[in-house]
Amino acid sequence: MAGTAVLAATLTACSGGSGSGSAAAAKAEVKQKPDMAISVNLTGDQVKAGEPVKVTIADGKLAQVKVSDGKGGELAGQIAADGKTWTSERNASPGTDYKVEAQNTDKQSATTQFKTGAADKVNKVSINISKGSTVGVAMPVSLVFDNPVTNKAEVEKQLKVTTSNGTEGSWGWFKDYSGKDRVDWRPKEYWKSGTDVKVDMNLGGVDSGKGGGLFARDYNTEFKIGKDRRMEVSLDTKKMTVTEDGQTVKTIPISAGTPGGQKASWSGKMVLMSKEGTINMNSETVGLGDAYNKMVDYSMRLTWSGMYVHAAPWNSGNFGRANASSGCVGMSDANAASFYAEAQVGDAFEVVGDGSKGNADLGNGYGEWNLTWDQWKAKSAQSGAPQNG
Repeated sequence: MAGTAVLAATLTACSGGSGSGSAAAAKAEVKQKPDMAISVNLTGDQVKAGEPVKVTIADGKLAQVKVSDGKGGELAGQIAADGKTWTSERNASPGTDYKVEAQNTDKQSATTQFKTGAADKVNKVSINISKGSTVGVAMPVSLVFDNPVTNKAEVEKQLKVTTSNGTEGSWGWFKDYSGKDRVDWRPKEYWKSGTDVKVDMNLGGVDSGKGGGLFARDYNTEFKIGKDRRMEVSLDTKKMTVTEDGQTVKTIPISAGTPGGQKASWSGKMVLMSKEGTINMNSETVGLGDAYNKMVDYSMRLTWSGMYVHAAPWNSGNFGRANASSGCVGMSDANAASFYAEAQVGDAFEVVGDGSKGNADLGNGYGEWNLTWDQWKAKSAQSGAPQNG
C-alpha cells in the first residue's frame, strides 16, 4: 500500500516426521505460514493529527488491535465485519507517540509506531468546577474555549456527563461574557443533593473548526452536589429568604440596587458563582463613574458584570427599608459573616419584585435557569436532545 508503513513479524516454522534421520523426513515438505503484515494510514514522525487511525492486514483476519499513546491512554476502535481493517473511534491527537500492536486469528502478531506533529493551532478548555469540589444544586457544568468552536456538534459529541442517579440534562451553546464560545450542561431541574457527577471531555484530536484549531488532550472533572440551599431576594420587601431542603432557615434585611437606572439590580434566577471574601470594588470598572471605590467584606459573586452579595455597613439605614445600592445586595456585617460561612458556590439565587433592570444576559454568570427546559434543549448542537447522565 503506497504511503503506508508495512511490518512483517518473524516466525519460526515447526515440522514433524515419522522418525529422526528417516528418508521420509528428509524429503518432507516444510510448510510455513506467511508472516503477518499490517499497514497503517498514518506513518512517520510528523503525521498530521486530527483523523482516525486505520490498520489494515495484508492477509488473513485481524483478531485484535491496540493503539496506545505511551501515557497510559488508548484509542478504542472496531474491527470491520470482514476482519481486514480496524478503525479508531477517535482521532489521533497532535504531538503524540503512538504504538500499534495487532494480532491475527492465527495468533501471529505485528507492531509498528508513528508520531503526530504539533498542531498549527491548539484549542483549550477552561472548566468551572474543579475536581473533588462540592457545589450547590444550581451549578451547571460550564466549559469556555480559548478559540472559536464552529464544529459544535462534533465537539459536543465528545462531552459526557455521568451521574449517580441518572439526572436528565442537556448541553447548550452560547457566548460567554468574555465573548468566547461556551457550552454548559444544565440539569432539567436543580440537582438533587448528594448526587455524584463525573464529566469526561474526550477532545484530544478533535477539530474545533475554522479558526479554532485541534484539541491536544482530554479533560475531566468530578464533583458532588451539597446541601439544597436557595436564596430569594424580594425587591418589594427588601428581605432575603434562605431555605435549606425547602425549609426557611433565615430571613435577612437587605438593600438592593437603586431602581430606575444602571444602579438597579439584575433580576431572575442566578447562581452564586464564587466566594471572594474581601475585595476592592471600583465603580469605574463597571461603568458607574466615581460612585465608589472601597474594600468590601464577605463578597459573593452573582454575575461577571459585578453584581455581588456582600456586607454593606455604610448602607445600614436602608436594610429592610429601601433599595439604595449600586446594584449589589447588601446586608449588615453580622448577617454577611454568617451567610458567607454557610453559603456554597453553586447555590440557587433568585431576585424577584419590581425595580430591577431585567435578567442579565445568558453568559453574564449562569443565566440558563431563566430559560424553559425546551428553550435550553434547543441550544444543544445535537438537535436539542436531552442526555441522561
